[in-house]
Amino acid sequence: MDKNKNYESLKKYCLDLGVDLFGVAGGIEDLKKEFALSKNALEGLDKAVALGLRLSKGILKEIESAPTRLYFHHYRAVNALLDQIALKASNYIQKKGYLSLPIPASQITDWKNQKAHLSHKKIGYLAGLGWIGRNNLLVNKELGSQSRLVTVLTNMPLKIDKPLKHSCGVCKLCIDACPAHAIKENPSGFDHLKCFEKLKEFQKQRLVDQYICGVCVNACGGRK
Repeated sequence: MDKNKNYESLKKYCLDLGVDLFGVAGGIEDLKKEFALSKNALEGLDKAVALGLRLSKGILKEIESAPTRLYFHHYRAVNALLDQIALKASNYIQKKGYLSLPIPASQITDWKNQKAHLSHKKIGYLAGLGWIGRNNLLVNKELGSQSRLVTVLTNMPLKIDKPLKHSCGVCKLCIDACPAHAIKENPSGFDHLKCFEKLKEFQKQRLVDQYICGVCVNACGGRK
């Protein structure tokens, strides 16, 4: 099978599993330096399959200036489903005779700097799923930031998607909504520490049992 057929076959398999977003990123060699993964694990893996699930608008609507218990449960449930989908996609790839490495949707290795094994949003950007918005999240044209992502690394011959040439434009809804005042007009000015301090505050208040917020996610809903 050629790259295009492999791509369409894997995409159909993942869509049948329920994903809303699918893309393939190439040229990840330089990005590997940022991965919190061993060289042995990464050997031979030259592509990243980005998968995404939409979040519930109904659940997000309950969020005003702080996260809710309902959103916390939903966040964990979506991450768990993404992990199951990534595992199944990884097994599908392996059965075709190729290497695959599923990366957890939400397993933080450095809470203060909000880093995981790799940046799913960067992979999503390279895979053409959206752009990095002012809120420091991946923004999709249709879903906004109302999605969660997972990644499968592989050496399977696949067609490569290209990053989109889009931006948030004049939209500043996330700036107005952010309770930490961490979001700036220039996307590069996002204040990680202010965001993290607010996440710690939410947890201390026992609003949620994990460092999550969701306020800017609710504000960024894509096309109406």
